[in-house]
Formats: sequence, C-alpha cells, structure tokens
Amino acid sequence: MCRGLAALPITCLERAKDLKTRLGILLHKPELGHRIGTSSKLQLGSRRSRQGRDSSQEVLEWRESFDQLLKSKSGVTAFHTFLKTEFSEENLDFWLACEDFKKTRSKTKLASKANRIFEEFVQNEAPREVNIDHETREITRKNLSGATSACFNEAQAKTRTLMEKDSYPRFLKSASYQDMTKQATSRGVSKRSHT
Repeated sequence: MCRGLAALPITCLERAKDLKTRLGILLHKPELGHRIGTSSKLQLGSRRSRQGRDSSQEVLEWRESFDQLLKSKSGVTAFHTFLKTEFSEENLDFWLACEDFKKTRSKTKLASKANRIFEEFVQNEAPREVNIDHETREITRKNLSGATSACFNEAQAKTRTLMEKDSYPRFLKSASYQDMTKQATSRGVSKRSHT
C-alpha cells in the first residue's frame, strides 16, 4: 500500500490529507449539525429586510426560487452554512467572487482580481477548485488575456446551474432550513393572531 501512495502525485496526497482533516473535525464534533441549525434560527430573528419585509417572510420566499435565495443576504448566509456541511462552499464563494468582480471598474484591479479568482477557483488543482468542465475552464483561461467584467460569465453560469440543480434542492430539504421555515410559519401565525 505504501508503494502505491508514493506513486501518487503530491497534490493528491495533500487533498487526501485535507479531506481527512475535515472529516476528522466532523467526527469529533457531533454537535456540529445542532449548532448549524441553532445559528440559522438565531439569524432569523425578527429583523426587517431593506424592503421592509419581515425576515420570516423572506425565509419562506427562499423556497420559491434559487434567485430569491441569492437576492437575500441572510439567504446567502444560510445557504453558505449549509454548503459548508457538504464541503462544497467553494461553488457559492466563486459565484459571489464573480459578482463582486463584475463591480470592479479599474482595469488594473480587474486584471489582478481575475487572476486571483482564476488561481483560487478555476485552474486545475486550484485550492478551492469548482466543478466545471474542461472546455469552460479553457474558455475562462483564454478570457483572462483581455480581462473584462464578463470573463467569468460562462464558468459562473455553470457553477450557478450546478448549485441550483444539486445543492439548492438539498438545502430546502435540510433540517436547518426546515427549522427556519417552521419558525417563520409559527411567527406568521402568532402575528396574525395578535392583530
């Protein structure tokens, strides 16, 4: 067995060690799932969003569409917390980095940010590599030569679709989101009975 491990590229061994560490943390913290649900409840509170809507109404709107979730700051936070439990938060982090990147106006900052995002998320063996196909990766690499605010559009769209079709449905079924919706529903019922 050791002979087989020695033949593996060093990056594979580093990734395996990283995964082992992450899994070890989960094994030693059985309360992790409970804490996640609890923190989500704490975030819900009785705040009002910028549009004046109660946050409990906002929580219920997240199930209407993935766009509704992404429009909500607390929705993005809850979704990110969920993705961490699945070790796939890099997808949302990449999507958010692309959204921030699109707001960059300075050409020099645009080029440096583009390279940083590519190195962190897109290139092969990137530290937080997102799951995109080779063709999209190559298109994105070519787009870096003349970095514009649109150079990550295709990779961002693929990552968004992956989250919407894969992670988002699991988030809606997760215990933490179910707890938030129960809390939001009970808050709505208690408000109506007090009016």
